[in-house]
Amino acid sequence: MKKKIFAFLSAFAAVFLIAFPASAHVTVNPSESATEAWETYTVKIPVEKEIATTKITLKIADNVEFKMYEPVDGWKVTTETNDSDKVTTVTWEAENENTAIEPGEYKLFSFTAQNPSEAGEVVWDAFQYYEDGSIVEWTGDEDADLPHSVTEIAKSDATTDSHGHTHDTDSADEDTASAEDDHEHNSTSTVLSIIAIIVSILAIILTFVRKK
Repeated sequence: MKKKIFAFLSAFAAVFLIAFPASAHVTVNPSESATEAWETYTVKIPVEKEIATTKITLKIADNVEFKMYEPVDGWKVTTETNDSDKVTTVTWEAENENTAIEPGEYKLFSFTAQNPSEAGEVVWDAFQYYEDGSIVEWTGDEDADLPHSVTEIAKSDATTDSHGHTHDTDSADEDTASAEDDHEHNSTSTVLSIIAIIVSILAIILTFVRKK
């Protein structure tokens, strides 16, 4: 009986130890968004080692346009660009040891980016730097030990302008149709009003002629 209990506890502990690291992955949320949307993404950086995390670098996918980031006290932010001045990586780095992410803690970093125009997946490769100089590369697929985060981009009927404002195409079509209907109605009313005025003038003239 004791052997069975020990075997059960060992199996339970093994499952727990396997599952725990999965909860400590670097993640980028939301995991779902829409085409061309100006999305606010949040990077969650947990510390899974017994030493502090001092820096995190996130690669920006080729089909995503980085826009801006939210400042975080005690952390400096730098970006790298390619020949077309497109931001390709964003790095958050602790300014000193007092602002690093300690074991058992996590920190959130936010940025805004415009999603691609085509539906599909956006892959977020991340590199987590620890105080001892070691680097954990979150670049694998979903079945890997160190998976990257993925955002599913779904096709949207809305369009986004250069200021990040979203406009629903169907609503715009309805508004256009409604405006056209109002224009036609107003035009018809105007014509009828003119005819009524002309008829009234003719009636007055005929009355005056008859009196003569």
